[in-house]
Amino acid sequence: MANSTSLKSDAVLEQMKLHLATDAGKQLTKKIGLVYQINIAPKKIGFNEEIYIVDLKKGEVTKGPYEGGKPDATFSFKDEDFVKVATGKMNPQIAFLSSLIWTGVQGRNEDKGQFECGTEIHS
Repeated sequence: MANSTSLKSDAVLEQMKLHLATDAGKQLTKKIGLVYQINIAPKKIGFNEEIYIVDLKKGEVTKGPYEGGKPDATFSFKDEDFVKVATGKMNPQIAFLSSLIWTGVQGRNEDKGQFECGTEIHS
């Protein structure tokens, strides 16, 4: 986990938290119903990351590891890239293809039960 360095992403995640408390946020929670873990690194993915949980089952944004099992999806960003994606200044698909986002996704295979697939792209 990261030291007490302030991330630019903190403000974005605080806005997410406030939005989830609104009627529109409650509708989003009802519609999506998934839990996302977002790892945000000050400079390099994998180092000194802060962990946030965006719980769209409960409508909460919390700091720290998920305590309800495994999140449905995990995303790792550098702080500046998360802010760009969250504010619409960077296309998330382009960020992923450019190795600026790492992902891990929990999925369900109808024939074989649970499976986990992840993508780690190292630049």
